[in-house]
Amino acid sequence: MSEQQAPIHIGYLSEVRGDGMDARIADEHASELPIIKIGNEEILAGHIGSYVVIRQANIGVLALVFKIWEQDRYNGDGARKSDRFISLIPVGEIQDNGQFVRGVRHYPTPGAKVYAVGLDEINAIFSKFRDYQFFIGQLSTHKDYHLSLDPRALFGRHFAILGQSGSGKSWTVTSLIQNTIRAMPRTHLIMLDLHGEYCWKDADGVVQSAFPDDMVNYIDAMEMEMPYWMMTYAELVDLFIDRSDSGATIQMSYMREILQQLKRKEAKKIGLPTVSIDTPIYFSLAEMYMQFKAANEERKDFGKTQGALFGQFDEFLIRMQSRFNDVRYDFLLKPKRRNNSESMAELLREFVGLGEKKGNITVVDLSSVPTDVRPAVSAQVGRLAYEFNYWNPHRREFPITLICEEAHAYIPRENGGQFEGTKKMMERIAKEGRKYGVSIGVVSQRPTELSETMLAQCSSFICLRTTNPDDQAYIRGLVPEAEGDLTDILTSLGRGEALVVGEAAPLPTRVQIYRPNPEPKSNDVDYFTGWREGKTDLDVEDIVNLWRTQTRK
Repeated sequence: MSEQQAPIHIGYLSEVRGDGMDARIADEHASELPIIKIGNEEILAGHIGSYVVIRQANIGVLALVFKIWEQDRYNGDGARKSDRFISLIPVGEIQDNGQFVRGVRHYPTPGAKVYAVGLDEINAIFSKFRDYQFFIGQLSTHKDYHLSLDPRALFGRHFAILGQSGSGKSWTVTSLIQNTIRAMPRTHLIMLDLHGEYCWKDADGVVQSAFPDDMVNYIDAMEMEMPYWMMTYAELVDLFIDRSDSGATIQMSYMREILQQLKRKEAKKIGLPTVSIDTPIYFSLAEMYMQFKAANEERKDFGKTQGALFGQFDEFLIRMQSRFNDVRYDFLLKPKRRNNSESMAELLREFVGLGEKKGNITVVDLSSVPTDVRPAVSAQVGRLAYEFNYWNPHRREFPITLICEEAHAYIPRENGGQFEGTKKMMERIAKEGRKYGVSIGVVSQRPTELSETMLAQCSSFICLRTTNPDDQAYIRGLVPEAEGDLTDILTSLGRGEALVVGEAAPLPTRVQIYRPNPEPKSNDVDYFTGWREGKTDLDVEDIVNLWRTQTRK
């Protein structure tokens, strides 16, 4: 507690449990307007979201108020009186030297005194984190106090931003990145932008961004050419083989054999001594197709005897041909610039922000990429980031964070799905990436649909408004047991307001995230204005042409 002002006593502990405490508010502060003054600020005694300190002997426990209620009783004269109670969530201890430590090791007993906590005390608790100067917003209970997180814990041990649609996820992501770049000017971020919210082209084709122009590197995935030959065997299986097909096992085995042959051939050409099935070197997709086709049509004894694999690849050939003929997949299957092994270095330089235009954040725009292939491309982006720093001898001086927007779409919870290879790759980054300077920030509106392994590896959570009971229960299970009751406030959070829990914050905190400037292109459509003052006619022919050419404006 602050030594500059006597602490204000507001109540007494009435019950102590392993997961929480209850306290009775002192009669003088149980009035209709229980205002107390701490320093220069006036607050309501024991209001929801405020902090209190429980003192008893040499014990000092910091707790957060999450519930308040009244209970009637009758005195000796038969007159009814009301006692006011608050429920508390213990979040840590304040030691004799004033230092705050997370977790409670020594619990007080009923009867211990409860004191209000003001801005000076909060500043002492958060002082260690303020040294980072990584501010993300203002405390909801103290608007004059700006919250700083620990960037080592946030980015070094993975984090998740969770909240329903319209709660301010894009706003939060943008604000977080803007303040990250401000606090750490040598930041290295790679963002998977599924909806073109963070970088977009205006009507004149000029790239606009929610980040400073000199710090952002915009990449349109359709123009970037993410060549198929840099994909792993598992990603190629996801792309070309239907796992539910009865012949999927044979197709996968034969693909493995063909890939090894083609890569050994390329390795010999470029002087590479050894090669594996996942070595990122060029091979001809057309040649692979022709080998499958030859095996599928093989006949012996002048056509009298069918080959061992005759007719086994009908489904595979049709699926591969359909992918090859679909113009939406040209960026992946028909590279024009990156059609040789030597072009890989140029791609990686552009990818990590070291190309012709250097940038702190690389935004990979996937909005024009076909929905069914986005997971494969997303996994490839993640794998390239992981592999890049895995082999980078200076990984400790060049850490990378991958921001995964709408992560539930390509890192799903269910097993054995269409994108199993994609999921495993992302989970590998979550489990092993931080050892090699690669971390992940997952953003999702449906945590119940997101990989459990992915969320289990996150040490910090920024939780925005969530009203779905299943999602609330899931988030409650993610946070420490003693802090689980905090998730009850998720339904009452405003737009851009978040509950920050985990290692990056000194204690569970309700915070109003700074409004980003500039804002992302994620505002909801204004139906009221659109239906009152909107267009009366449209160029339908232009819409049809954009649809046919798969071009978004």
